[in-house]
Amino acid sequence: MILAAVLLLAGLFILVKAGDIFVDSAAQLARSLNMSSVVVGAIVLGFGTSAPELVVSTIAAWGGNPALGVGNIVGSNVANLSLVLGVSALVTPIVLSASVIRRQAPLSIASVILFAVLLIDEKLSLIEGALLLGLLIVAMFILIKTPGEGAPTTTESTSSTGRSLLLSIVGLCGVLVGAQLAVSGATTLAERWGLSGGFIGFSLVALGTSLPELVTAVAAARRNETGLIIGNLFGSNLFNCLAGGAAIGLVNAGDIGDPNLTSGGLVAMVLAVTLAYVRGAVKRQISKSDAILLLGIYIAAMLYLALA
Repeated sequence: MILAAVLLLAGLFILVKAGDIFVDSAAQLARSLNMSSVVVGAIVLGFGTSAPELVVSTIAAWGGNPALGVGNIVGSNVANLSLVLGVSALVTPIVLSASVIRRQAPLSIASVILFAVLLIDEKLSLIEGALLLGLLIVAMFILIKTPGEGAPTTTESTSSTGRSLLLSIVGLCGVLVGAQLAVSGATTLAERWGLSGGFIGFSLVALGTSLPELVTAVAAARRNETGLIIGNLFGSNLFNCLAGGAAIGLVNAGDIGDPNLTSGGLVAMVLAVTLAYVRGAVKRQISKSDAILLLGIYIAAMLYLALA
């Protein structure tokens, strides 16, 4: 059991560090290639911060533990728009831009609701995985076509581009290694403690894979860069549901077998993303009072899955 705990902690530590390296270097690489700020923010950063969830969930499902994989996605989505957004809003009010309200947030909400609907029967089939993959491509196309965003005005040297590419590869490899360790440790602990893979994925693993978003969001809140926070969190949830869900479906892992996760967990996920959007759209910001409500959702979801 001690070895399993060490593997889990080591895997999460590597995930956080490697995820940071991957996101930073991928964003730098995109800028050096003159990609637009929309591509950098909505796709590069959105996918980059979701890479740990994607890899962990894929490995878990491939290894015959789809509950851990789905729990990781659901728990990460809940954490993003309750814990992470709530903590950030306690630091400073989070302002929602018009583009987020009209485009990124609705796409994120739609992906979350669709993901929840597909999980009602407690499994993701091969066909459903293909559907989510197709919708991911459509969503990326819509985000890229967002008007009013130009390409960066600065360019990087060839050596800088090469360095960014190398660090991106190193970061991605680190994510793969960390994910494998985390899944192995989490699976063993779940078996030893008699806990479901869904709960372990929703709590420990999801919290660990959401640490990059939490650290980035708090740092951005302190610098009052709130636009980066809300766009990244909604974007991360979109990629979690579409990319992560597609991966689980395409490996055809079978039944999830955790009704608490596919009931209370899904309700908490849909509630968190909907509340964050509605409150933000009405007031154009997430205030401290909203933060308390969002944090309440996170705590309630944790208690429900732990005690149910």
